[in-house]
Amino acid sequence: MHYILLGPPGAGKGTAAVRLAAELGIPHISTGDMFREAIKAGSELGKLADSCISRGNLVPDDVTVGIVRDRMGQEDARRGFILDGFPRTIPQAEALDGILAEVGISLDGVILMSAPEEIVVKRLSGRRICRECGKIYHLVNMPPERPGICDACGGELYQRPDDKPAAVRSRLEEYQEKTAALVDYYRSRRQLVEVDAGIDKEDTYREMLAMMSGSNDLSQE
Repeated sequence: MHYILLGPPGAGKGTAAVRLAAELGIPHISTGDMFREAIKAGSELGKLADSCISRGNLVPDDVTVGIVRDRMGQEDARRGFILDGFPRTIPQAEALDGILAEVGISLDGVILMSAPEEIVVKRLSGRRICRECGKIYHLVNMPPERPGICDACGGELYQRPDDKPAAVRSRLEEYQEKTAALVDYYRSRRQLVEVDAGIDKEDTYREMLAMMSGSNDLSQE
């Protein structure tokens, strides 16, 4: 099974993708995670990604497409994946079509996670991440036992620059300008279904799991 998760920053794509991938036994492929690893390593790709992300902008298509092409060529991706954070633009979607054709993979569906802007801003501005192990916390919904300290490894928690309120709103504007066009792209191909990600996260997760496990056929949406 091969799925794409779409939606604005803060809709919960990453959290849902990790749980779904574990439940279904397929890899979670996140361009955001791949970029953050490159930033931490100090590579040229990481420096480029950092300069864009810190301003709330998207990483250039050619760079993003290259890293996705490499990942799609790995054996585990052939068996299935949940793609999170890509594509973000029509050119990226067209590039993904080409990549999937090259490796002989067909998409099973595209799930759009929708959430109101104010909910997104509150979710992201309260998020904190461990510098060491990458575990994610939220100051309101899932705080650490000790302020600023990771429960899992004792690492320092920090707020990503792109999670600050001004950067979040900038990301949402860019999402509306560029990424929202993908909704029509995949809907016209009858590959897209929408779920309400502004409600209880467990309800959203159960609905998505039912869709992806085959108990709710996306093609009928």
